[in-house]
Order: sequence, then C-alpha cells, then structure tokens
Amino acid sequence: MSVDPYREIVLDKDGDGPAGQAAELVALARRGVTDLVVFAHGWNNSPSGATLLYADFFAPFPGLLAPGVEAGYAGVVWPSMMFADEPVPDFRALVTTLPEKERTIVRLTELLALAPPEEAAFAEFGALLRELADGGGEGFAPAAGGLPEFLVADPLETCALFTAALEGAAPGAAFGEGFGDGLGRLWKGGREALRQAAYHVMKRRAGHVGERGLGPLLAEVARAAPGLRVHLVGHSMGARLVAYALRGLPGALRPVRSMTLLQGAFSHYAFAARLPHDPGRPGALGDMQLRVRGPVVACHSRHDAALGVMYPLASRVAGDSASLLEPPGWSAARDPRWGAIGWDGVQGVPGAARRTLATVLRDGVPASGCVSVDVADAVRSHGDVRRPELARVVVSAARIGRR
Repeated sequence: MSVDPYREIVLDKDGDGPAGQAAELVALARRGVTDLVVFAHGWNNSPSGATLLYADFFAPFPGLLAPGVEAGYAGVVWPSMMFADEPVPDFRALVTTLPEKERTIVRLTELLALAPPEEAAFAEFGALLRELADGGGEGFAPAAGGLPEFLVADPLETCALFTAALEGAAPGAAFGEGFGDGLGRLWKGGREALRQAAYHVMKRRAGHVGERGLGPLLAEVARAAPGLRVHLVGHSMGARLVAYALRGLPGALRPVRSMTLLQGAFSHYAFAARLPHDPGRPGALGDMQLRVRGPVVACHSRHDAALGVMYPLASRVAGDSASLLEPPGWSAARDPRWGAIGWDGVQGVPGAARRTLATVLRDGVPASGCVSVDVADAVRSHGDVRRPELARVVVSAARIGRR
C-alpha cells in the first residue's frame, strides 16, 4: 500500500463483515488520525485488484495534505465483478460473485453455447434469468415482483430486441422473414440479456451493501470517535455504494464531511427532492446530500461511453417492456430520465454548482451542496480514475489540502 495507516473494510453481499472492523477505525482516531478517506471500488471481482486501485489513487495524498492534517485511509472490498462492456461476458466471474447461483449460471452458459433454435429453449432461458435476478428487493423497477421489466417480457422478444440493437437493425428484422426462421442467431441478444440481468443484480447489491453495511459501520465509528472526519469516495458502482451509505446513517449522526463520486453509475436524479418528469416522486436518495456536512461532488466525463450508452440502456430496459430499445441515434441526452450522474453530473437539485476541472484545481471545490465537476480533460473512459487530478479534487472537497 502506498499510504499509511491503511485499513480494509470487508463487506459481504449482505453488508456483513468480520467483527472488529469499526474498532480498528476508531483506534486510528485515538492514534491521532483526524481525517479518514474511505474509497469503494466498482465492478471488480478481484480483491487484489481493488487494493491496487486504492494504492494508485491514494499515492499522491501525502504530498497534498495541509500541515496538521493526519489522514488515515480505508478501502472497501465488496463482492462485485468485472462485467462491463467486453464482447463475451466472463461467466466464471458470475459464479465467483454469485456462488449460490452456480447451477443456474452453468445452465445459462450451456444454452448460450448450444444456441438451440427452439422457442422452448428461450422460455427456459428467461426463467433462468429471473431466477438469477431473484426478483424483489431495492434497485429493481416496480414490476412483477420487483424484477426489471425486460425479465418479465417474452424472452424471445427480449433476445430479438437486444440482437437488433447489437446489429443496428430494426427490432422486427431480428425475427427474419418467418417467425421460426433463424432463431439460433437471437442468442447473441441472449448474451446481452444476461449481462443486463447481472448488471441489475450488482446495482441492487451495491445499494444494499452501502445502506446495510458501510452506513451502520460508519455510525458505529462516529459514536466512539465523534471527532473523526470521514470523506467518502466511490467509483462506478462503488459511488452508488457510498451514496447509499448515507441512508444507513441515523439522522442525528453526521460524520461524513465530504463525498466524491467518480464516474458514478447511478441516476443523475438520485438526490432530487422531486423528479422533473414525475414531480410527485423524489429521487432514490432525495435530499440525502443534506447528511453530508460538506460538498457532494460528482465527477463526470462525456468520454465515458459505459455511462453515456450502456447505463441508459440498462436503466431503460429495467422499466419499459413495451419498447425496450430506442431507434438508432437514441441517447441519454434525448431522454434524460435514464442518465447517469457520472455522465452529466447532478441533475434536478436546485442550486447545484457546476465547475470545470481546471476551475476546481485553481479555486477549489465549493464548501457545501451538490457540485458537478466536468473532468473530461483528464478522464477519457469509465475506468480512467487513477488520476492525480482526481486525488486533488477529493482533497479539496475534504478541506484537507494545502492552500
């Protein structure tokens, strides 16, 4: 590890972890640590890969801190997986991450490999996808027991629509001239359906681990070490995890002094008290930013294709089974309901500040409220967060840097 003191916070899929983790963080405060920077990784199946990310990201911090600041560092290790935009999904990663679903995943993999051209095989595939996703639970659209709607639609139609999207064809063309012709080629869309189902499992898990695991852990630390200032950082799904940790904090406890979201893979309307397209409903984290004593910073980049293209698709198909895919040329910019906070920053929060990276590096981050920082000059892809400029953004948001 590039910094010291460093601790790892290990949380399982239910948000549980080994005993004594809070006590270790409290001990840091008693040793004189004034500020604790907590980083949560995104989709990463390897704990060692997560630790390497933390080592790289934290490396600039000692040279950026103001005199008198004693920083401690923690990395959250939670069961996620690399399953983003590779052409052939890594099904072994699915088994590692979801061992209780091994038999289901093995059969799904067999069907995708065999590509049987029978409607009954697609029906079985759809049932297995629903089993993989479980149904119910937070993070799923309110349809048929909580499942994303593309999982309760006709599986043959779903695979056809995904195939058409991948091939750039009109949805109806995916079936061929006769309904029964060429069904085997629709398994290309089946692979994408599996990716989307896995995405929603991870989306739900990240929120659950944050709310049921990290939030209560931080509350325990705050009760024992009320003077310790906590600064949360999250990348991709890890940004969702740390944001949902705010829901797991009792309202009277406010240990979080800043939160920085790096290419966050959750809705840009999450913190809105009222959704612009549905004023009767709040965002999933409506006004939760008020539980942070300092700023909530959303770093976003137009170069992040995963959030600009794949995230809106995943969000849309979770909530609209009547028309799963838009015509060619559709984008989040044309339908902002499905946009990601890591694509265009915080939306729907009155008074939220917007800054360029150059401005923040020169003048610092505003002291409070939601702040969107356009980091496109430094961040060229979804995983491109090992940047000293981003470390400087975190330090500025935390108010622990040199002036």
